[in-house]
Amino acid sequence: MNVIIKQIKLIERVDRLVRMQATGSPDELAYRLSISKTKLYRIINVMKQLGAPIEYDFSIQSFVYEQAVGFTFGFYEKELQTDKVMIRKA
Repeated sequence: MNVIIKQIKLIERVDRLVRMQATGSPDELAYRLSISKTKLYRIINVMKQLGAPIEYDFSIQSFVYEQAVGFTFGFYEKELQTDKVMIRKA
């Protein structure tokens, strides 16, 4: 289970850097994350499979999103809705 959490945290970190357009080159990003370039590309492929429109922009030397997207994973409090049943008296 710890492996899944580590992967999610890594995706969140890559996502944050992509949003800031501050990833640098693939080599720089892999170094910054303390992972291999191969593992970086695996993470990016997982992000793409999850629907991330991620690409590399050579002009700014950073991964970017082609369009605005959001990423969230985890549980959050949600307001409970109860279905009210109206009973009519005859």
